[in-house]
Amino acid sequence: MPDTAAYCPGCGRAMRSARAQGTLGALPEPMAGALAYFTIIPAIVFLLVEPYRKNRFVRFHSFQCIGVWLAGLVIAAMLRVLGLLLLFVPLLGHLLLLVVSMVVSLGFIVVWVVLVVKALQGEMFKLPLVGDFAEQQTPVG
Repeated sequence: MPDTAAYCPGCGRAMRSARAQGTLGALPEPMAGALAYFTIIPAIVFLLVEPYRKNRFVRFHSFQCIGVWLAGLVIAAMLRVLGLLLLFVPLLGHLLLLVVSMVVSLGFIVVWVVLVVKALQGEMFKLPLVGDFAEQQTPVG
């Protein structure tokens, strides 16, 4: 097996994964990455405060948090419009809106928990669309 292999050809596990392990200011790197997901305020603060804004790991999680919040706002607006349209459907419209809202809310909670856990593990877990944006904002080097 070559030394530069990213995955084991036998089992498919990652051979080397760069995990954040250092400390940054008063916080360990994984803790700062996870704190970025607790509302949008810490993410913005981490992008403005000196020791954190230069760290690739913390910047990635801060930008991904901001992207998730923006996606949540767009989805909430779409649910509002859907709610207005479903008002014209008697009884079933309200029930359908309630079910869709609960499923979307549960989905966001699950994604939030996964992002916090992955950040605490020191991984740069990338969501499909938002993660690409966050990765573009955190160049290597």
